[in-house]
Amino acid sequence: MKIFKTTVLLVAGLFLGTNSYSQNFDSLETAFAQSYSDEYIGDYSKAIDDLKKVYDENSYETNLRLGWLTYMAGLFTESLSFYQKAIGLKPMSIEAKLGYVFPASATGKWELVKKQYSDILSIDPQNNTANYRLGSIYYGNEDFTTAIKYFEKVVNLYPFDHDALLMYAWSNLKIGKTKEAEVLFHKVLLNTPDDSSALEGIGLIKK
Repeated sequence: MKIFKTTVLLVAGLFLGTNSYSQNFDSLETAFAQSYSDEYIGDYSKAIDDLKKVYDENSYETNLRLGWLTYMAGLFTESLSFYQKAIGLKPMSIEAKLGYVFPASATGKWELVKKQYSDILSIDPQNNTANYRLGSIYYGNEDFTTAIKYFEKVVNLYPFDHDALLMYAWSNLKIGKTKEAEVLFHKVLLNTPDDSSALEGIGLIKK
């Protein structure tokens, strides 16, 4: 009889736990749906409040979403914190790292931006976004030798991509590889006829 009562209590507890779990999902889904609606009309403060009412620091999805919403609201420090929590919860997440770079860039934390892109490439060496943006950062710092390595990866993956071809061409030109640069500029023109930047590059080579 005692065993029977114990079994009944365990089963009852299981169903109560399942019901609670379902209720938590219901409230979370409602909060997310409302946050999307408020974001759609540009009310980021309301969208943030929608999620903070059901906030759980151990929820990857909630931290990720709040990272985005606080970034859009201009709350960059808070955004960095939410994205960092999401990364801590899912260290292999590329989407969280890509999200992190938005507030980091907005606050001029370029070393942190570079770290996130480098971390992404340690997980996914062929990641197009990370390679291209790292190349752009090094190009902006006039480290053309490093920049060219990243642009070359993107062009190998996407041989007819306009932006990658253009930056690869300019990087080659900057380090004195004029023949390679000219070929690449002409490939840009195949993609985008009369591209002003490509024509400018060819003009400099022809001088």
